[in-house]
Amino acid sequence: MAQWLKRLFRRDRAESAFCSAVVPAAGSSSRMEGQDKILLPLRDVPLLLHTLRALDACPRIHEIVVVTREDLIVPISQLCRDAALEKVTRVVVGGASRAESVLRGIRETDPDAALIAIHDGARPLVSQALLDAVIARAEETGAAAPAVPVKDTIKRAVGHVVESTPDRSELFAVQTPQVFDADLIRGALARALEEGAELTDDCSAVERMGMKVSLTEGDYMNLKITTPEDMVLAEALLDWRERN
Repeated sequence: MAQWLKRLFRRDRAESAFCSAVVPAAGSSSRMEGQDKILLPLRDVPLLLHTLRALDACPRIHEIVVVTREDLIVPISQLCRDAALEKVTRVVVGGASRAESVLRGIRETDPDAALIAIHDGARPLVSQALLDAVIARAEETGAAAPAVPVKDTIKRAVGHVVESTPDRSELFAVQTPQVFDADLIRGALARALEEGAELTDDCSAVERMGMKVSLTEGDYMNLKITTPEDMVLAEALLDWRERN
């Protein structure tokens, strides 16, 4: 039996598993009109700090490793120190791709970590309820991710000509954190990189090995900041969250 399965069966359910969070924040922000989104102010607080504070406050997360570009190592390290984030243990340089960056982060986590939660640095509005649910599910199954039903009708097109319309009831937008047994995701990402596989997310690395990923309830507020318009939406959502 695989080592990660043995660990699942042996695990004492009275205590939550040691979970390390890896936060990729090494992107080029190519769709942000020349702005580096990770450090853009959201409510006068750097976007990344909103993300890290949410993870730092989660009882199920025991340590945080941030992966970023070499030119951001110093400012992000200083940001974490100034904010007194207790669970951030390392800020490390990422790789040429997101998968390589995540794997570098995983290799810097505590060797005794049972779970790895991979959360986009540009998802600053993640809730504690979402974090709790997806980590708990991964502890049970070995791989879990939050997802929301798609709102729009999706068309499959080739050369800008519609080929088909998938059944919307079967379509979900997957979010982060995506949470996995530590040995499972470490091996899956290493294998994907060795084989030159193109991954759209971390679940894809596990799926290509034939493993199933459980979906938990996502949150439409847990948006990923990708374009300048997303910053405006995030500000509005923060206002809405406070009023409700």
